[in-house]
Amino acid sequence: QVQLVESGGGLAQPGGSLRLSCTASTLTLYRVAVGWFRQAPGKEREAVACVGDKEGAPNYAESVKGRFTISRDTSKNMVHLQMNSLKPEDTAVYYCSTDSLTIAKMGPCFGPMGNDYWGKGTLVAVSS
Repeated sequence: QVQLVESGGGLAQPGGSLRLSCTASTLTLYRVAVGWFRQAPGKEREAVACVGDKEGAPNYAESVKGRFTISRDTSKNMVHLQMNSLKPEDTAVYYCSTDSLTIAKMGPCFGPMGNDYWGKGTLVAVSS
């Protein structure tokens, strides 16, 4: 069974940086669309960033554009989310997903269907 595992969350100060990583067991992330989502306490899940399969271009939510960067590390079968200039409103649990239909709602990040997996999330807290 495929498992997505997020890592890299933690506490950061406003203006600081964190890098989240998503890795998968028995699934080659390069071959699927990958998205990062977040859910803050009391709020609905929000799409953050996505990248299409293979060499697909990234897409970002307006709220993170210019601050967050999604990238692939194919040698390690990982997808990273570099988060800079963090704000308190970035505080949330961040999830990695390969659910292609949900990801495609974020933007043109396309990939094959049938790989609908979600990680358990990693907590990011931004506070002084």
